[in-house]
Amino acid sequence: MGRFIVRRLFSMLVVLFLLSVLTFLIFQVIPNGNPALRLAGRTATPQTIAAISRTWGFDQPIWTQYLITMHKIFTGSVISYNQQLNVFSQIKAGLPATLSLAIGAGIIWLFFGVLLGLLSALRAGKFVDRVLAILALGGISTPSFVIGAVLLYLLAYRTNVFPNTGYVSITDPLGWFYHLLLPWITLAILFIGLYSRVLRSNILDTINDDYVRTAKAKGLSRRRVIVRHVLRNSLIPVVSLFGLDFAGVLGGGTILVETVFNLNGVGQYAQQSIAALDVPPVLVITMLGGFAVVIFAALVDIVYAVLDPRIRLAS
Repeated sequence: MGRFIVRRLFSMLVVLFLLSVLTFLIFQVIPNGNPALRLAGRTATPQTIAAISRTWGFDQPIWTQYLITMHKIFTGSVISYNQQLNVFSQIKAGLPATLSLAIGAGIIWLFFGVLLGLLSALRAGKFVDRVLAILALGGISTPSFVIGAVLLYLLAYRTNVFPNTGYVSITDPLGWFYHLLLPWITLAILFIGLYSRVLRSNILDTINDDYVRTAKAKGLSRRRVIVRHVLRNSLIPVVSLFGLDFAGVLGGGTILVETVFNLNGVGQYAQQSIAALDVPPVLVITMLGGFAVVIFAALVDIVYAVLDPRIRLAS
């Protein structure tokens, strides 16, 4: 197990390095023109552009530019020239809203995805299964900003059951929960439909395996067979899927939901920076989001190997 973890962490570091190089190339090298112009924004003066070129080392060889860029990102010294604000300070300010949204929605979609997937599998081919299949397809097919807009209109503007928009700090637990419930539901609906169908398929593939028939032959109750044997093994792919999806949500999947509900999180900050052609925040958020996906993928692989020893033996 130790050797597997070491190999997986080493491969993670290699991917992180390649990702940092690719991000640098996409933002600083591949586009035509002076990268200082893109960093400076549309209203920059020639003096500002010249200062940015010196600060970022754009008059230096490309490998020196890469090292300077990475140093700025990892030391938190990237400045948004449009707003004259430190990018990491803005990310830090928006991180509680983004983490609250991602964690709350993740708990909801995992719980209801497993619950509905299990129910659908146990009622396969029956009326309940067909209804859940239709609901899952609708949830998967409907964009999150449409779901959010509909929920806001019905439950906030028309009935005033929930607040229109905004984020309340977790120091006010009831207000925090009250303001995030609609965003949680909006973000979770897509994943609930997906997870329920994936788990249903896994359970139906597993339920007739030899070890399940052996457990039944030993006289174990149906509930014990389903929970301890069928569900436990069927959840392994779901664990992998959850890790990657959660990382993807943290890496930028909350942009639309944060914008619809005006949560002022990292995703909304990225959206505003893109709209303003403010390159430094987009550069930092893109790279950190990619890092989150890679790191979570490595952690999921390790958890996967703990749950299923065949994974580490095959690696």
